[in-house]
Amino acid sequence: MDQQTAGSSDRLTNSTTQSAPPRVRSRRRWILWAVVLLVALLILFAIFRPHGTTHKHGHGAAADGSVQPVAVATAHTGDMPVIFQEIGTVVPVTNVTITPRVNGHIAAVYYQEGQHVHKGDELELIDPRPYEATLAQYRGTLAADIAQLEKARVDNARYQRLIKQNSTSAMTARDQEFTVQQLEGQVEFDRANVRNAELNVMYCHIIAPVEGRVGIRALDVGNYVTAGQSGGLTVLTQMQPISVIFTVPQNQLGEVATHLREAGELTVEAWNSDNTQKLATGTVKALDSQIDTSTGTVRMRGIFANEDEHLFPNQFVNPHLLVTTLHNALLIPGNALQTGPDGRFVYRVKSDMTVETVPVTVGTTDSTNAVIQKGLSEGDRVVTDGVSHLRPGQKVSIPDTSSTAKQNTEAEQQTAGQHRRHRNGQQSSDASQQQNDPSSPADTGNH
Repeated sequence: MDQQTAGSSDRLTNSTTQSAPPRVRSRRRWILWAVVLLVALLILFAIFRPHGTTHKHGHGAAADGSVQPVAVATAHTGDMPVIFQEIGTVVPVTNVTITPRVNGHIAAVYYQEGQHVHKGDELELIDPRPYEATLAQYRGTLAADIAQLEKARVDNARYQRLIKQNSTSAMTARDQEFTVQQLEGQVEFDRANVRNAELNVMYCHIIAPVEGRVGIRALDVGNYVTAGQSGGLTVLTQMQPISVIFTVPQNQLGEVATHLREAGELTVEAWNSDNTQKLATGTVKALDSQIDTSTGTVRMRGIFANEDEHLFPNQFVNPHLLVTTLHNALLIPGNALQTGPDGRFVYRVKSDMTVETVPVTVGTTDSTNAVIQKGLSEGDRVVTDGVSHLRPGQKVSIPDTSSTAKQNTEAEQQTAGQHRRHRNGQQSSDASQQQNDPSSPADTGNH
């Protein structure tokens, strides 16, 4: 009986299992379609909702009448320097490669690498003994030839007296004159040899031709060098003053040349390669003689005293050339300028605290200010911050920064007062504890 009942239950379970999957699949299909429809409705709502609620009719003002807080600045007149920022390289005014002029072994080195030396200081010594010996030899030859010349002159004077007395032949007297001339030439030759030997001895002492810094030496004591050796012994670089070579585009050449001709010199500042720190201030007095056709630029040289040696040879710098200064120019902050399809413009705040777009003609600009040549008047207020959501006709508000600063000051004073009161209270508490403490020094003294 139990087996029959169990069999009936198994058949019932199998039939139920075979009929369930079609209903489950149908339910899942309806759920999937519902999810897709819901997603589509959400997308349509997200697309069409802003168009129906953001903008109002007329002048592009906000639909809800909200007021946009902005920061403003007032157009004012002032002086505006016209500065051209270029690219340049530090180049020494004088850069000398010290090379030997005689052959020999290096006997001594008198400088330290990187040392500052003065003009005329002895840098190195090449063994002078062979050249001193040659000099002594030439001096001896010169002395002997001078003695022969003196003897020949004495003989010539005697022959000239004898020829007047008809005591000798004219040919003998004439030959003696030629002997004197020959010995005079020999003496001049000997003197030239002596001077050449003296120069060789002098060239053994290598002297600094200019004042500057000595670089890394190429050869040490004991090395044999030859005259005109490639690479030289060291490099002597003049550090004070030093120059910066930079280029000016040909479209700026006319303005630069005009002001340089009128003023005689222009001021130039050398800034570091990141253009974040000024290194030195110098002057420019001359332009190069021609434009480089490959780059369309002309070179200029700025001279810097470089007393602190912030400028180093072959260093890349950013020269700031001050061409002129515009006086009584209309100035606004550079971040007030906006760019649109029709060019540059600003948002001007009107008397009713709404904004309007005003096209402007911009002149010289720098990192802070811009010169307005046309479009604004002195006293106009322009928006400098908060322009991302502005539209013509938008109502704006200007936060009172002075009240905010006053509140911050008051808060700081209040905090300082709390700290003082807390410190005074702590001191009072400590004092009372000390009085009540029997182990305090005062109590000990009383006991």
